[in-house]
Amino acid sequence: MAMLYIPLFFLLFLSSFCKPDDQLTQAKPLTDRDILISENGVFAMGFFSPTSSNKSFYLGIWYHSLPGPQTVVWMANRDDPIINPSSMMLKVTNNSRMVLSNSEGRDIWMAANNITTGAVGAYAVLLNSGNFILRSSDDQDIWLSFDHPTDTVLPSMRFLVSYKAQVIARLVAWKGPDDPSSGDFSCSGDTRSPDLQLVTWNKARLYCRIIVLDGVSVSGGTLNNTSSISYQTIVTSGDEFSYTFTVSDNSPFRRMMLDYTGKLKNLGWDNRSASWIVINEHPNSACDLYASCGPFGYCDFTEAIPTCQCFDGFEPVDSSNSFKGCQRKEALKCHKQSHFTSFPGMKVPNMFLHIRNRNLDDCAAECINNCSCTAYAYADLSSGGAMADPSRCLVWSGELIDAQKATGSENLYLRLADSPVDKKTSPVKIVLPTISCLLLLACIVFVWMYKYRGKWGKKKNQKKLMLGYISTSNSLEGNNTEFPCFSYEDILSATNFFADSSLLGRGGFGKVYKGTLEGGNEVAVKRLSKSSGQGIVEFKNEVVLIAKLQHKNLVRLLGCCIHEDEKLLIYEYLANKSLDAFLFDHARKHVLDWLTRFKIIKGIARGLLYLHQDSRLTVIHRDLKASNILLDLEMTPKISDFGMARIFGANQNHANTTRVVGTYGYMSPEYAMGGAFSVKSDTYSFGVLLLEIVSGMKISSPQLNMEFCSLISYAWRLWEDGKATELVDSFIAASCPLHEVVRCIHVGLLCVQDHPNDRPLMSSVMFMLENESAVLAPPKHPVYFALGNYEGEEAREGMSSANEMSMTTLKGR
Repeated sequence: MAMLYIPLFFLLFLSSFCKPDDQLTQAKPLTDRDILISENGVFAMGFFSPTSSNKSFYLGIWYHSLPGPQTVVWMANRDDPIINPSSMMLKVTNNSRMVLSNSEGRDIWMAANNITTGAVGAYAVLLNSGNFILRSSDDQDIWLSFDHPTDTVLPSMRFLVSYKAQVIARLVAWKGPDDPSSGDFSCSGDTRSPDLQLVTWNKARLYCRIIVLDGVSVSGGTLNNTSSISYQTIVTSGDEFSYTFTVSDNSPFRRMMLDYTGKLKNLGWDNRSASWIVINEHPNSACDLYASCGPFGYCDFTEAIPTCQCFDGFEPVDSSNSFKGCQRKEALKCHKQSHFTSFPGMKVPNMFLHIRNRNLDDCAAECINNCSCTAYAYADLSSGGAMADPSRCLVWSGELIDAQKATGSENLYLRLADSPVDKKTSPVKIVLPTISCLLLLACIVFVWMYKYRGKWGKKKNQKKLMLGYISTSNSLEGNNTEFPCFSYEDILSATNFFADSSLLGRGGFGKVYKGTLEGGNEVAVKRLSKSSGQGIVEFKNEVVLIAKLQHKNLVRLLGCCIHEDEKLLIYEYLANKSLDAFLFDHARKHVLDWLTRFKIIKGIARGLLYLHQDSRLTVIHRDLKASNILLDLEMTPKISDFGMARIFGANQNHANTTRVVGTYGYMSPEYAMGGAFSVKSDTYSFGVLLLEIVSGMKISSPQLNMEFCSLISYAWRLWEDGKATELVDSFIAASCPLHEVVRCIHVGLLCVQDHPNDRPLMSSVMFMLENESAVLAPPKHPVYFALGNYEGEEAREGMSSANEMSMTTLKGR
């Protein structure tokens, strides 16, 4: 038996040496025979040669887990290659430096910070993100490869564009497809306006403008029918302009790189073709090059093939060559009155003057009152991060150079001579086509009415009644909403005449029933109570609003029915009902393990991000709570109950009301006590909900002792005492990754800070939840207000009172 232990021990000994290593230590340098592999196996670091025939070797990082040609994302000695591979060595020195040397002892490349001290035990590690970090023995970061990019930006990498108005980071393309030395093309901040623009250069000549800061922080793309959302975080504090992007869960590998042809490409990995696919690139056409359309010309990217166009009020200088620019049809004269025309969807021109600390009206006045000003543009940058001045007022004098028209861009206001109507246009040319179109339209309507009035007359009248009813909604008047209209007979049959056995839940507005339509489709029917005067407004609001919103984390409205006094909404049926049915039920909460809870947290955050920023409307929910989060069979969360929701205009970011609606505990202090609400009000509610999901306790849980007025105060005290893990629900405490849960508690406390300006936007919340490497600010001490007092007053007044507080208690359906 003793003889059997010797080979077994020997095999275990060998396997320890075969295991990939991600660390470089003082005792173990990296040679041409070695390779570092990140813990997740995605990235590798070592020495490589671009081609088999190339005798030049470089220290670099590449994708280890991808097949095919090597995809290099970072290099150390790109302009000083090593000829003899056996002489290469990367080592960590005793003075906390990292040195690449050859056999002659010449230091080819070195990594260190400005102030280094001798530290035995310093080491370097290749992280799962592809970041190679030199750390001291006490785990302080000394040097990061992410701070020194070559030609590639990876997800979660902070690309520091400028600091104190000085260009800092720069991407430099390869010289050729097989030559990694520094090429002619580079990408950096614009030296003239480093805190607003990201541009590419051909040597010292401006080649293409990539980003003009406008406050947009989330973008998306589709890679072979695979949705891939990229969350862009652009930070512009007083001194710093930086860019970071991250991708959503289960997205394919993504990277941004500047190739040797001068194109900045956003690439995604396609498993089917085993290759990188271009999602978007700049420049992507001839007119995308800097100033290619000439003065007062713009590149129109809304066309199938981007082409140069002239602004309204301008004409081509040379009709045979659109690249020569445009000229005014009527010259501006200072003593003559002029007007400004808005051109939506524009990437603003270059050569602007940035005027700070101006709102939209002040920005317009700067240009209107200056005779030499030809155009202005304004953007609110508050979604880009915390800034001393979130406004961005740009004005132009003289010619406009390098403008573009594209979807999702901003308004450019251009000064034109006071001739809004072309004097050469004959009234006959306008009137005759208009009359012809009206006559044709009338004929079509009459034919349609005659053809369908018999068969579809009843359904048409019902839909007309419904649309007429909905059009009386004050807050959403003028929205032409299209959705199916169900017959009342079909709803009666589906719900078994609203039988008690079909009842799913009830609220202040009425009841919700489960129904089965003809064909077997299950639905949830929301039935407005005939005696609920308050619910009528919420019913109208919800019909018009949800019909316009489509997202996997929002409940889906299937249709409506209006019959005499009956007003019904038909939704998709969600078998697991609402989150509170699991979270606060001792017998069922075991279903919610940590992976499921974290999935629900991120799903709710994505739904709110869509409402606040990604949908066609800016929507404030105003009643986010556990009972309004519904769960499907896969425990995917869906936000419901939009009866209290409000829509914001394009330039609106907050509002006030004297009619405070919602649920105390989830309501932000400024809304509960002053009626002021914004997207940050929903952020507060999300923070409360996040703390509830982590702890398994309600905001005013009876489990809290008398010392704490709410779950927020209890969470803060544990956080402040360094005992945040004690907040974790006992059902998941033993099996969850505590660092991930503690990070969620940290995010929740940031969301429930008292002042709305201190709370993060939902785009930042998503970034913090999906990036463990992101640094989180410390939360501020909350000022608690007695939650029970409000509830007590509500209870004393009763449901028959005339107060304007709405306490929705609808259960999930």
